[in-house]
Amino acid sequence: MVIRFLTAGESHGPALVVVVEGLPAGLPIAASEVADELARRRLGYGRGPRMRFEQDVVTLVGGVRHGRTLGSPVAIEIANSEWNRDPDKWQREMSPEADDGPTKAPLTQVRPGHADLAGMQKYGFTDARNVLERASARETAARVAAGTLAKKLLGALGVQIVSHVVQMGAAKAEPGRRPGPDELDLVDENEVRCLDPDAAQAMVNEIKDAAREGDSLGGVVEAIAYGVPVGLGSHVHWDRKLDAALARAVMSIQAVKGVEVGEGFEVAGRRGSAAHDPVTWDAEHGYQRGSGLAGGVEGGISTGEPILVRAAMKPLATLNRPTLATVDTATKEAGVSFKERTDVTAVPALGVVAEHMVALVLADEAARKFGGDSLDELVRNHASFLEALARGPVGA
Repeated sequence: MVIRFLTAGESHGPALVVVVEGLPAGLPIAASEVADELARRRLGYGRGPRMRFEQDVVTLVGGVRHGRTLGSPVAIEIANSEWNRDPDKWQREMSPEADDGPTKAPLTQVRPGHADLAGMQKYGFTDARNVLERASARETAARVAAGTLAKKLLGALGVQIVSHVVQMGAAKAEPGRRPGPDELDLVDENEVRCLDPDAAQAMVNEIKDAAREGDSLGGVVEAIAYGVPVGLGSHVHWDRKLDAALARAVMSIQAVKGVEVGEGFEVAGRRGSAAHDPVTWDAEHGYQRGSGLAGGVEGGISTGEPILVRAAMKPLATLNRPTLATVDTATKEAGVSFKERTDVTAVPALGVVAEHMVALVLADEAARKFGGDSLDELVRNHASFLEALARGPVGA
């Protein structure tokens, strides 16, 4: 990878930290821009009380001077407001010091569908908190911080990424209506981040029904990248294929169990004559595809068409009225999973996280394709490539 990132921190620890390596020098960035994107992650009807008091205080720790990247690794800290909000609880419960004991008994009634039991077995833990604190989707805040930098870099190349919710529980939006590159604010204005007003109301009703029963909801989101140039990714090796990289990145988001590029599952049921995007050419626009079935990627390479990635999130494993059958790992007695503060759904937030994971993949591939130690150099190389593309060489 050219651009890579590493996150650290636990859900109720003092802070999350992310280090992003490989960004060119001269990329403008401010802590307020990262905070704005993190605020978008907290959006959405069905989120829990934590979203109302989380502040996501952002500190640019290194790699940025006077508002521009230096070409060195960028380090970002996202302080956890709960650490100071409830110090008697979390500063002891999650203390790194050996002489501080936890304030609660170990969590042993593991949750089906969460990392609790498998993590305890893997590491030999007797307390599920040693696993769940890191497995928590709170970690995605660090990813969004990293992705903010990636979106800024892509913006300098004319790439815009948007997302929206297309399904919540059984409620589905009408297919085909997707936000354009300048409609992200319009999506965010809706309480479930859905452009279809009738479907949005049905989604709210689904959330209300699940909330009354103490249950949770999953759903499906789409992330669309506009302005992506042809030539990102490669057909040469399995780990250089763009669609494979996108699938891995989005699948890594907590609770995501399915990823689709373009209309992958739909075209699987078609004949080949109706499953591919026809190629056209004209002197003004060059080569184009007549449809978007492939999601902007063919043979592991971007085609220049909008890239579409769809992600399916399972219902959250933590319920406000725990009913999932489990076993207490300490006593081996049957019971129900424990309750940790939770959301009814995090599907609207998933779209925001997916945007940023897609941005990180595309920024990495753009940096690999166009190179450059500074933003100006990368932009020049990108412009030069587009000029050469317009002249040929295919069919020249």
